[in-house]
Amino acid sequence: MKDTKWYTQTLEEVSTRVDVVNGLTTSQVMESREKFGENKLVEAKRRSFFLRLLDQFKDVTIVILIIAAVINVQFGEAVDSIVILAIVALNAVIGMVQEDKADKSLKALQDMSTPTAKVIRDGKEQAVNSHDIVVGDLIILDAGDLVAADIRITKSNSLTVQEASLTGESVPVEKHADYVCAEDAVLGDRKNMAYSSGMVSYGRGQGIVTAVGMDTEVGKIAQLLNETKNEPTPLQMQLNQLGKVLGIGAIIACGIILLVGVLNNHDPLEMFLTAVSLAVAVVPESLPAVATIVLALGVQRLVERHAIVRNLPSVETLGSASVICSDKTGTLTQNVMTVMEYWTEGDVKELAQGMLLCNDSRKNNGAWVGDPTETALSVWAETLDMPATELLTQHVRINEVPFDSTRKRMSTINVIDGVKTVLVKGGVDEVLNVVKYMEVDGKVVPITSEYIQEIQEKNKEMGSKALRVLALAKKVVEDENIEAAEIESELVFVGLAGMIDPPRPEVVDAIRTSKNAGIKVVMITGDHAITAEAIGREIGLLEEGQLVITGKELDAMDDDELFNQVEHIGVYARVSPEHKMRIISAWKKHGHIVAMTGDGVNDAPALKRADIGAAMGIVGTEVAKGAADMVLTDDNFATVVVAIEEGRRIKDNIKKAIAYLLSCNVGELLVLLIAILFDWPAPLIPIHILWINLVTDSLPALALGVDGAEEGIMDRKPETSKSLINKGMMWRIAYQGVLIGGATLFAYMYGSGMLWEAGDVETGQTMAFITLGFSQLIHSYSIHSSEKSVFTSFWKNKYLLLATLVNAAMMLAVLFIPAVNDLFKLGTLDLHHWEIVVGIMFIPLAVVEIMKLIKLNGKH
Repeated sequence: MKDTKWYTQTLEEVSTRVDVVNGLTTSQVMESREKFGENKLVEAKRRSFFLRLLDQFKDVTIVILIIAAVINVQFGEAVDSIVILAIVALNAVIGMVQEDKADKSLKALQDMSTPTAKVIRDGKEQAVNSHDIVVGDLIILDAGDLVAADIRITKSNSLTVQEASLTGESVPVEKHADYVCAEDAVLGDRKNMAYSSGMVSYGRGQGIVTAVGMDTEVGKIAQLLNETKNEPTPLQMQLNQLGKVLGIGAIIACGIILLVGVLNNHDPLEMFLTAVSLAVAVVPESLPAVATIVLALGVQRLVERHAIVRNLPSVETLGSASVICSDKTGTLTQNVMTVMEYWTEGDVKELAQGMLLCNDSRKNNGAWVGDPTETALSVWAETLDMPATELLTQHVRINEVPFDSTRKRMSTINVIDGVKTVLVKGGVDEVLNVVKYMEVDGKVVPITSEYIQEIQEKNKEMGSKALRVLALAKKVVEDENIEAAEIESELVFVGLAGMIDPPRPEVVDAIRTSKNAGIKVVMITGDHAITAEAIGREIGLLEEGQLVITGKELDAMDDDELFNQVEHIGVYARVSPEHKMRIISAWKKHGHIVAMTGDGVNDAPALKRADIGAAMGIVGTEVAKGAADMVLTDDNFATVVVAIEEGRRIKDNIKKAIAYLLSCNVGELLVLLIAILFDWPAPLIPIHILWINLVTDSLPALALGVDGAEEGIMDRKPETSKSLINKGMMWRIAYQGVLIGGATLFAYMYGSGMLWEAGDVETGQTMAFITLGFSQLIHSYSIHSSEKSVFTSFWKNKYLLLATLVNAAMMLAVLFIPAVNDLFKLGTLDLHHWEIVVGIMFIPLAVVEIMKLIKLNGKH
C-alpha cells in the first residue's frame, strides 16, 4: 500500500481501496501499525564518547607533537612536554565541545510533527496523537492545521497548503481531491497530495494517510541526512597534509644531524638531544593552538555580525568558498508576498480598498494573518495610508461567495457609505468573464474590446515579471440576499494588482560582491521556473548565456551530463532534495568549495552535504538549523558574504602564522645543520632552541592570527590550492629562513672568534641566542603583508606590539637574571658585542622590505 503512487490514481480508484467515509476500524488501525510502523522518525545512532574523543587526535601534527612530548619527558625536558600536551588537550576539549552540537537534525524533524490530529475512525471524528496515525487513516484538515503525515486528498473545499519548507514554493498550493497527476510529477505539482510538515493555510479537506514515519517525504529527507557523512574541511585536510610534510622533514633533518654528528665524533647522546630539540623546532607545536584560537576568535566576530558558526573549521571553509548554492524563498527573497505593481483607470485607493474588503485576512497582534496573497493586499492598503482595520469595521460584510478552484473568484457584499456593493476578486480571465461594464470619467459604460485588450496586455506585462496578478470588479445591488450567479454578473471592472515575493534589498550588492570575489552564485528553488528566472535576473544572479532548468530536465541528465553542464546553469527550479544533493556533488567534482544556504526541511540534506551549510535563523526550520554548519540570525544573504570575507581573513592570518613559524624554524634548522656539517661547536644548545621556540612561536603567531583583513580581500579569486603553502609562500619561507639563519650564524661566528681575533664559544652562543630570538620577533612585523611595507602597518596590530614586548622581556630575563643565565649557560656581552647583535638582528627585516619594494615596482 505504501508503495502505491496515490497521486496517479483517480478518486474513484482510491475509494475502492479504502473507506473514505468511515475511516479505519480499531482492528484495522492495529494491523496497519504492525505492518507499516508508527508515525515516528528513526534517530541516527550516536557515536560513543570514546570514538568521538579519538577523532580529536587523528591529525598528523597532533600525533607528531605527542611523540615529541614523550621523547622530551625521557630526556628530562618536562616543561616543554607539559606545554605540548596542554596544547593537544586544548584542541581536544574545544573539538569535543563543538561536536556536541552533534546531529540535531532528526530530533528537529520529529519536533515538527503535530502533537494531535483529527481522524475519522469507526465513522466517528476523534483527536489522536500524531505518532498514533497509521497508513489508511482518514484525516480531517482545517485551516491552521499542520499536516501530520503524507495524505491523498479525498475531499477539498478551497483547500490550500503551504509547502515552502518542503518544496521551496513561495505561495500556498491549491489542493484538489479530483485531480490526477502524471507519474513523473514532482512534489510541488502533486495537487491531490498533502505532505508531512505542510500547513493548511485556507479551506478544509479530508484525506487518506498514504505514508507515515520514515516512509513520508520528510522521512526520506531524514534518511538522506543519516546517509550524508561529515567530510573533513579544507583547512583540516591542509593542516593534515602540512603535518605529514613537516613530520617527514623533521625525521630527515634529525637523521642527517645525528649521522653527521656521530661521524664527526660528537657525543651521541648530545647529538640525539640536539636532533630531538630540532624535531620539536621543525614541527611548530603552537600551530594547532594558534589555528584553533584564531578560528574561535573569528567565530566570536561573526556572532557580532549575525552569524553563529557551530564548527570552528567551518569559518575557514567559508573563506575558500567558490560556489554559493542558495535557496530562493526566504533567502534571496523576503518570504513575504508584496504588491509590486497595479493598474487602474480610476482611483488607486478604490482598488486597494476593494482588495482589502474582498479578503479574509485579519490583523492579529499588529500583524496581518491569513493567506499570503490576501495579507499582501491588506498590507498594500496600509502603505497607501488607508486605515485598513477601521475600513473593515466600517464597511460591514453582509454576504459572500467563498473562493473555489473552479470559479477562481471570491465575492463579498459590503455596505460602503450606506450602499450595498458587490466586490469580486480573482484571476484576471475569470473576473473578465463576469465583467460587462467599465468606468469612464465617473460614468459606467459598456466595456469595449479595446479596453479588454488593454487589460490583457497589462496582465501579460505583469506576468512576464513573474507577478501573480489579481483583478477586481464591482457593482451596486439593492438586495444582498441574491444567488451567487447573480452576484457575479454584469460587473464593472476596477483594476489589477500584481504581487511577488520580492528580493531582499541587500541581495543585489551581496551578489555583485560575490562575483567580484570570483564566487559563483546559483539559485536552487522549488518554485516555478518563470518566477525563479525573473528573480534571478532582477538580482543580477543570472548572467548572459546561463541556463535555467527544471527538476524534470535535471532528471533527464545522468551524472556525467550534469557534471559537464553544471558550470553553465544559473537557476534550478521545481527541484527536490535529491536534486540539490546531485547539484552540490557535481560542483564538488569540479574541485569547488560549495556553500549552501536554505531554510526549509527540503534544504537540510543539501546543507549537510555542502562544504558549508548556512541556515536562516528567523524563518528557518529547526531541521535546517540542525543540519547546518552556520546559522544566520538576521536571515540575510549578505551575511553569507560577510562570513566569506571573515573566512578569507582567517585563512590569510593562519597562513601568516604558518609563514612566520616555518621561516623561523628554517632559520633554526639551517644554523644547526651548517654547524654540524662544518664540525663547529654547537651555536645553540637544546635548551636555547626550546626556549626560543617557547618565546617566539606562541604569542607573535597568535597576534598575527588577529590581523585585520587585507585591502581588496574580496576582489581576488578563491584559492583553489589543496595546500596551505603555495610556491610564492614557499619561496618567502625559504629566503626569509635563510636570512634569519644567516644572521644567527654570522653572530655566532663573530662572537666565537671565527671572524674576529678575540672571542670564545660562550660569547658566540650568547650572540647567536640573542640574534635568533630577537630577529624572529622583529621578523613577525614583516609578515603583516607580503606586499606592503612594515612602516605602513607597524601600529595596526596592537596585539603584536604587546606580544613583542612580553617576549622581549622573557628573552632579556634569561640574559640578565644571573641564576637563569647560568642555567642557560650564557655569557655576558660588552657594548661592542651588543652593537653588533642589534645591527645584525634587523638585517632580515631590511632585506624583506627591499624585496617587497622590488616586487611592488615590478608590478608597475
